[in-house]
Amino acid sequence: MTTQRNWRTTPARVMNRVHARLAARARPADGFVSQPEPRTVGFFARGRQMIAGNLMFAGHLVEAKGASLWEIEPPDPAFAEEIQGFAWLDDLVAVGDMKARGLAQAWTWGWIERYGRGKGPGWTPEMTGRRVIRWIHHALFLLRGLPAEKSDAFYAALGAQAQFLAKRGTSAAPGLAKFEAMTGLLYAGLSLEGMQAHVTPARDALGAECERQVDAQGGIPTRNPEELLEVFTLLTWAQSALEEAGIALHPGHEGAIRRIAPTLRTLRHADGGLARFHGGGRGLDGRLDQALAASGSKKRQTDGLAMGFTRLSAGRTSVIVDASPPPSGLASANAHASTLAFELTSGRRPLIVSCGSGGGFGEDWRRAGRATLSHSVLCLQGYSSARLSTPRWIGERRRELLEDGPKDVPIHMAHLTESLRFEGGHDGYVREQGLTHARSLELTLDGRSLRGEDYLVTLDDKAKRRFDAAMDAVKLAGLPFEIRFHLHPDVDVAVDMGGTAVSMALRSGEIWIFRYESGVEMTLEASVYLEKGRLRPRASTQVVLSGRAMQYATRVRWSLAKAQDTALAVRDLYREEPDA
Repeated sequence: MTTQRNWRTTPARVMNRVHARLAARARPADGFVSQPEPRTVGFFARGRQMIAGNLMFAGHLVEAKGASLWEIEPPDPAFAEEIQGFAWLDDLVAVGDMKARGLAQAWTWGWIERYGRGKGPGWTPEMTGRRVIRWIHHALFLLRGLPAEKSDAFYAALGAQAQFLAKRGTSAAPGLAKFEAMTGLLYAGLSLEGMQAHVTPARDALGAECERQVDAQGGIPTRNPEELLEVFTLLTWAQSALEEAGIALHPGHEGAIRRIAPTLRTLRHADGGLARFHGGGRGLDGRLDQALAASGSKKRQTDGLAMGFTRLSAGRTSVIVDASPPPSGLASANAHASTLAFELTSGRRPLIVSCGSGGGFGEDWRRAGRATLSHSVLCLQGYSSARLSTPRWIGERRRELLEDGPKDVPIHMAHLTESLRFEGGHDGYVREQGLTHARSLELTLDGRSLRGEDYLVTLDDKAKRRFDAAMDAVKLAGLPFEIRFHLHPDVDVAVDMGGTAVSMALRSGEIWIFRYESGVEMTLEASVYLEKGRLRPRASTQVVLSGRAMQYATRVRWSLAKAQDTALAVRDLYREEPDA
């Protein structure tokens, strides 16, 4: 396996190393022609923690008061990527006082001294692009009060990174990595003296990548909503920088922004956070609103699919459903077996959720978060609707791609007199058990009630024979299934009405009641909420409906509705405490 990894990754690493060393010897930039406004949004609390010596990156907390960031041994590659990308600079700028400036300067010039000559792990196209954007955004903050020799070293390192991007930027992996590299090169070309020749190639490469990666629905191959937001943010930053320089956008760039903005609005819950599917989280607070405002687009996707998702929205309630086959090939390296899973948010409070991406908590949690069991959907015989492949090396990491997933996912949306209705199905269980999973969700127009039905059905004689064989294997005991409803950790849960209902209390004061028809068993079980930026998974609860498929057709009905005494409008003043 090590040989395979070296054979696949060594050429790229060698070329990065060679061009990094050559770039470090090139003629440095002399200063700024123009400087884009600092558009990156940081977090004051996180910046204060760094000043106090509490460093949290990629889910790891390191206490290192007074230590250089570059003297810390990274616990894993994700930690190294975060510190090399310099996104932490946004948080120190958010604090903005003398201590924050001193720390930012110490760490930045520490990087220059240690890695500025083309050495170290940060010389990849995507990390270099990410770093260049931050350095240019916050150059005034960093350079204030420093002597000329410090400024010269800064410009020399920035110029070297621009030269590196000019040579290696197009070799970045397709998607987000290449968007980061090309945006960094574009920023450098627009801002640094002597770098103007890079503007047109970077502009054209960015536009071409938009045409390749952003589809007609405004989606990207990974179907990761948070990654789509990151791509969109980079495109809006590049748009603003080009417009300020009086340079027209590439048609592909302009068209991608026009398509992505409505899709992100569709993927946004009532609380402003993104749907958490396929490795993505809610998105950084404020980034979505900022990017949408910068784009100038106010449209939402018309009825239908947005990057393979569909949305039911009424009153204070939003429901987002994964209504397409999962990503395939290399795009599935972080994908989840979540077809037909849904999330529901009421006002500012998530109620039904996915467990989320466990990547920040280690490989075991990462693998668990990708399973069908970790989503609010039906799971048959404990199997996921798609399987994980044998681990393989993708870049510098071992990854399991998603395979054998649903191929046929028909859906239908309808506006009824008193409700919005979604109907969909998938064939992820047909090959082994002969059963198609179908689901319908109906949200009333006041947003106070969601009625659901889940079906397991055989659609033809071949499927019936497979079902009969599966039944024979369990000695006609029936094929066990569970329909899971994962709850947000802030939801208080209690069994009501002698076990026939569950009451769910949100911190806004709203009460939702879950009911189900007879024929299945209802239990409350432990769950987890895998949230980026936390040190460990949060304990939560899930409602599980369990039954057995005994015939060619099985139906389970359930409902979620606000209690009758829950007000139409709720004054929601509760604020969640930050992670300690």
